Amino acid sequence: TIWAIRPALGVNGDVDSAMLQFKGHLRPCAVSEARTHNVCLFHTAQFVRKQRCKKLKSDTRFVFRALPDGPATSPSASASARAVLDKTAGRMTYKPLSYGEMVNDAVESIMAALNDGLRWLEVEFPALPTNVDGYKGSSDLFIDSNTQLALAGAKRLAARGRKVHIVLPDEGEYSRTYRIFKNNIQLAEGVTVGHLKEADPPNPLAALFAGVGGGGAPSSREAGERADTYIFINATCVELLNLRAYVEKLPGGPESGRALVLWNMELDTLRGDLGLPAFPPKELHYAFLSRFRPVFYLRPRDYSKSVPVPPFIVNYSGAMFREYPGPWQVMLKQDGGEYACIAEEPVRYNLGEVKEELTVAMGLATEEEGSTMQFLRRGYKTSTWYEDDYEQEASHEWRL
Repeated sequence: TIWAIRPALGVNGDVDSAMLQFKGHLRPCAVSEARTHNVCLFHTAQFVRKQRCKKLKSDTRFVFRALPDGPATSPSASASARAVLDKTAGRMTYKPLSYGEMVNDAVESIMAALNDGLRWLEVEFPALPTNVDGYKGSSDLFIDSNTQLALAGAKRLAARGRKVHIVLPDEGEYSRTYRIFKNNIQLAEGVTVGHLKEADPPNPLAALFAGVGGGGAPSSREAGERADTYIFINATCVELLNLRAYVEKLPGGPESGRALVLWNMELDTLRGDLGLPAFPPKELHYAFLSRFRPVFYLRPRDYSKSVPVPPFIVNYSGAMFREYPGPWQVMLKQDGGEYACIAEEPVRYNLGEVKEELTVAMGLATEEEGSTMQFLRRGYKTSTWYEDDYEQEASHEWRL
């Protein structure tokens, strides 16, 4: 593990003024101590990966670099300035003040990926406050919130010259969304809305019922054919098969160069259902979902651990974060709600590794290495099947 203290304006700063090597863990309090000395704390993780992306620990090193001369700035301001100038280095801290800010960051990441020639992209961040767990809270609330966020992102992409088509799971969902957000959709220049079945032949019976009910949403087939950017939202695990069929039917085929964005689809949850009875097979991940590169990813998680001294239960929170073209980062949530980077690497962490990094950063990894207590704390299995099945994937883009 490497802890590096680098200048706020990027990695091209002064040479190292000192390097200290020692073994051990840095407690979170050292982060604030480092900030008071006007330095930026970075924690980068270096791993030797085998074929299945397993990591080996190395010696701990601390690298100190002085900040350039200039007026003192707050850690948040320094992090924001550095992120703007050098996104490949990742963020030191992240604290979005609104959903609009997260949408802006997601759009910036999408555009950076498109400029680099990537076309199959994934965006993931909480569509609802983190105390409401997606569909478990209220499906309508999640769907409507995510639709509004997708519309906001689509407008920003359209302002960059993209022809954006938001794709909903089915015609019923499309009609409902069009009815609720009709004004927003009609006023959004360069943005259209459709559904996964729009390329199929029309159903006369459905058209008859639409006429009896006073008319429905307009046909979206032509709008879908004209688009060059597709944002897919709100699909369930079973509907991923329809999404795959939709991509295969695109004009020019799936390799036509059109941008495909999976927007807040909660793919990690959907992948967990693959292979179960009445659900799509795991092959859907191996051959299709594995091709999507996460370009903006924020997945908060809450943990707790019992300790033998007061307060007996220690609660801590963190997140796995990625902002293209930066690395994958593990963020520890501070008391003020700000996420601070404690580890990073170019390849995606599995969920067990994220928890372990957070536990170590909190100073709670007190069990002896290889002991029974450590085994009981970690459990027998610390990764999912789709994180382990490296060799069966047609593409490893989802890990990058």
